[in-house]
Order: sequence, then C-alpha cells, then structure tokens
Amino acid sequence: MLPKIFLFKDWVPNWLIKIVLFIVLLPSLVLFFLPMTNVAAAAGNTGIETYDVIYSVALFYAGYVSFFSLERRFFRFLAAKEYFIIITIIQIVTSYICYSTQQVAILFVFRFIQGMAFTMTVNLSLSLIYSQLRTERARIIGYSIFFGMLVCMIPLNNFLTANIVDSFNFNFLYKCAIFSYFPSLVFIYLFMNNVHLDVKFPLYQLDWASFILYACFVCLIGYIMVYGQEYYWLEDPRIFWSIVSIFVLLVLFLLRQSSLKRPYFDLAVFRYRNFYIGGAVILIFYICRFALGVTTTYFQTVLKLDPLHIGDITLLNILGIVVGVISAGVYILQHRPIRLLWLYGFSLLLIYHAGMIFLFTTQANEGYFYLPLFLQGLGVGTLMTPSIIFMVSSVPERFGVTSAGICLLMRCLGFYLSAGLMNYYELFSKSKHFNTFQNQISVLNPIAKQQLVKYSNSLIVHGSALGKSTKLSNKIVVNAVNVQNHIRFGIDYYEMICTLLVVTLLLVALFPYINRTIVTISKNQPSPF
Repeated sequence: MLPKIFLFKDWVPNWLIKIVLFIVLLPSLVLFFLPMTNVAAAAGNTGIETYDVIYSVALFYAGYVSFFSLERRFFRFLAAKEYFIIITIIQIVTSYICYSTQQVAILFVFRFIQGMAFTMTVNLSLSLIYSQLRTERARIIGYSIFFGMLVCMIPLNNFLTANIVDSFNFNFLYKCAIFSYFPSLVFIYLFMNNVHLDVKFPLYQLDWASFILYACFVCLIGYIMVYGQEYYWLEDPRIFWSIVSIFVLLVLFLLRQSSLKRPYFDLAVFRYRNFYIGGAVILIFYICRFALGVTTTYFQTVLKLDPLHIGDITLLNILGIVVGVISAGVYILQHRPIRLLWLYGFSLLLIYHAGMIFLFTTQANEGYFYLPLFLQGLGVGTLMTPSIIFMVSSVPERFGVTSAGICLLMRCLGFYLSAGLMNYYELFSKSKHFNTFQNQISVLNPIAKQQLVKYSNSLIVHGSALGKSTKLSNKIVVNAVNVQNHIRFGIDYYEMICTLLVVTLLLVALFPYINRTIVTISKNQPSPF
C-alpha cells in the first residue's frame, strides 16, 4: 500500500480523499450512457435517428474497450496529478463539442474519444483507490462499489436528468457535464502531489497498429448490431462489407498478437476453461441487463409516463441493485460457490422477465411495476461483481491485464448483442404483428366497423366536425394498433430472454465443474475495469 502522503498532501484527511476520487469518477460514469436517458429527445434535438443515438453509446464503449491496453503506457509515463488534469480537460473539450455540434459524424468521433478518456479516468481512479486497500474484504468492497455505480448509471441518469430534459434541449446535458468536471479539476490541483504511481516508462514503440485494428474491429461490430436490421443485413452492401472487414481485421489482429514479444493481448488466456465460462456468463448477463430498456420504452410509449415519473419508478431498480451488490459481496467474502450466486441472480432475472410478460397491457397502474423493477435490480446486482471477478481471477496473475481487457470486451459485446436483438425484434416483430392486425381491421370486419363508428360519434359529441371525426377515428385506430404492436414486441422479446435464462440456469445447475468453483481475490488482483 502506498502511504497517503505519497499520493495526496499530508493535510488531506482520508475521508476527503474518498470523496474526491468519487467526484472525479462520477461525471465520466454519467457521461457513458447519457444519450440513452431519453433516446427520442437526443435524436430530435440533433436531428439524427434513434439508431445514431444508440451507436454514439456503442462508440463510447468501443473507445473504452479498444484503448484499454494502450492507455496503460500513458498511465506509467505521466504523473498522477498531471494525468488527471489532462484527462479532465479532454472530457471538458469533448463534452463542449458534443454540446455544440449538429453533425452526426463529429458527434461519433468525439464520443469515441470520450470513451478513450473514460478508460484513462477509470484506470487512474481505481488504481488510486486500490492502492489504499490492504485486505481481501476491502478489495471486494472496491469491486462492488465500482461495478455497482456502473450498473446504476442508466436508471440513475433517468432520475437525475428528467427535470433537465423536461426544461431544456437534450444537448444541455452535455453543458451540465462540462461544469460537473470543474470541481474535480480544482480538487485534484489542490490536494494531489505530482508523483508517479509506477516506475516511469518512456513512450516509445507504442503499439498503435494493434490499437487501430482492434478499435476498427469493435466499432464495426457495433455498427452491424445497431444498423443491421434497419438495412436488412446482408442485402445492404454496407453491412456485407462491414462483416468482411471484421473477419479480415480479426485475422490480422490475431496474427500480429502471436508475433509480438509484448502483445496487446496475451492469447494464452484462452487456455483456461473458467475463462470461457466467465465470458459466456457475462455475455448472457449483459444481454439480459439491457433488456430493461424495453420496459422503460413501454412506460413512455404505451403508458405515456413522462420522464419525471419514469425516473422516480426506476429508483426501485437502483435500490435492488444496491441490495444485490451488497449481498453478492457478503457471499464472496464467505467463499460461497459461484454457482449459488449465478443461480440466485439468473432466477431473479427470470422471475422479472416472466412477470413482465403478463404486465405488458394497454393500461396499468405504475405501482404494479415496483416489485418487478426491484427484482430486476436485485438480480443484476447479484450477478455483476461475482461474474466479472470470476472471469478476471480465472487465469494466473501474469495474465491479469489481458483477462481484464477481454472481460471488458465481453461486456461490450453483450451491449452490442442486446442492441442488435432489440432492433431485430422491434422492427421484425412489429411489422409482423402490424400486418396481422391490418388483415383483421377493415370495413368488412363488423367489430372494427362498430369501433370506428363509436370513436367517430364520441368525437362528434365533443365538438368535432363530421368529416374530421372520420379521419381522427381512423388515426385513433392506427395508434391503438401501434400500441398493441409495441406490447407484442415487448412480450416476444421477453419470451426470448426467458428461454435464454432457463437454458443458462440449467447449464449452471447441471455443469459439475461450476459446482466446485469458488471465487477468491488474491492480493495482486488487478483493479476492475
């Protein structure tokens, strides 16, 4: 453990150090999923499509993932204080550009740069935090706090930004992000000593080639998952050539890693069975985690809840996450088998998704969703920390950095797959159900005809002209069909998630090797990323 005076000035108390590190980390965590707080508002304000908004988040994730290994060279070269200041200035400048630009290409470029800066912030912040942690208990608490904060960001953003989105343009959130960085900049300048956390290593022979290959590979996967269904997959040349490019980039990247003395990723990590198991669990977990977006969209589209009410409801989800993270930390400290945590967590997610299938209706009281949202958060909080610790600790310590980087990639791919699956179900499922409803609704259908007459008479009673009432009644029917389409989309998607969860639970319960696996944290365990 580094003495406090080595990192911070001797008059700074420990409690203030923890607050400063939290203030430094929080704005970047908020910035991560900021566009997803209100996708429609983000798209409308900039004049882009909703898919562009999701891809801006995917690019942030790509910058975070791809810069992970290369960033460590900068981390070892620069002193902690000046590194923090440089990172913060980069985040302020990129946030201002995202706030002021109306060009989607510029937005994409600087969201990727924000992801790179986020890597730097996380690495330095958590290295400072972990330098203060002596015991296994403290390290597990550190893991739990960071991943708990990360998984809380989407519901927390919904709560924190609801009033701002309701009162200002969406881009005003980027201006708020700019000002949120200034306190950390001041605290860093006043409290920290300008010292190195590691032996200074000169910046020569940086592996920019591997970084570029890896970054393009991850960005293209995100592009295919976000836009694939909209462009009808291989029918569009952009998707076809993107897939070809992914295979070419992957082959080049693997060949380069096998020939380098100090590779970007040490491919020897793939020799360990637990590493594959942990990666598969994280991938499935992240697909299920982001399925919560279907529920929040249902609140907006079907129940017509405003962002303020949605933010209030999702507080129950945050409470569930906090309880789940604490419970998982206690289980890990007791050295309980990982199988139990996975069974508990995935079972809670199964209960949530199966219950929501029956709650997707045209009208509902928001109180019906309190318990399901709490259970979803409880399941996510239970699974998050142990799954990542399991994967990172499944290989020898010398592969710690590589295993952490691949673990980060699996989380990124889970987000991408979730986006791709939701886009597929939303476009394909909605069109299928719309055609089914359209075949049933015609003037030849007496029930549909009676309903149209009922709507028209009701509009006339409330003062509408005869000609307009007919058009408005048709529009009401179309809106009702769209609502039913969205409900059917949510049901179809959650049925798929339930099937995935049942298969996962069976494999976890029956796979004998997992039954004997216990998560432990060594003293040299790398900090989480």
